[in-house]
Amino acid sequence: MSRITHHYRLLVRSSGIYDLLATAAFATPWTFQLVHQVLGSISQLPEFQPLHVFFVNLLGSIVVVWSLLRVLRPEPIFGLFDSFARALFFTWQVYYLVVWNVTPVVWVFAGFELFFFVTQAYGYWLLQRVESGKQSNCRIVRHYAAFA
Repeated sequence: MSRITHHYRLLVRSSGIYDLLATAAFATPWTFQLVHQVLGSISQLPEFQPLHVFFVNLLGSIVVVWSLLRVLRPEPIFGLFDSFARALFFTWQVYYLVVWNVTPVVWVFAGFELFFFVTQAYGYWLLQRVESGKQSNCRIVRHYAAFA
């Protein structure tokens, strides 16, 4: 495994670990109730109806499974697809922050989404450039290509 592949797989695994830590508590009604109380003590949150909690739990469950996949098998293609998902998550977070003025706590999550979106998308591009063996003017590509 090349050095850049190793680094990229670490990035994919790290994003999976972050997602697991950030969203595992959203996967069940009982743990979500605790998260809602903690976040509500930081910033005002609306009361959730059972249908709202249902959708939170569905999303939390899917993200937990997706996170575990990336932690256990951090394949580069998973990093690429995760970057697409993060671009969507970031877009909707900013939309609700700007248009609907939702709780500012969302900015913290949006920051992580943007970070992992950019690093995984750029990292995948970089990985493909280095592994292709083509000449490049990019210093980073040339650096990793020298060690590949």
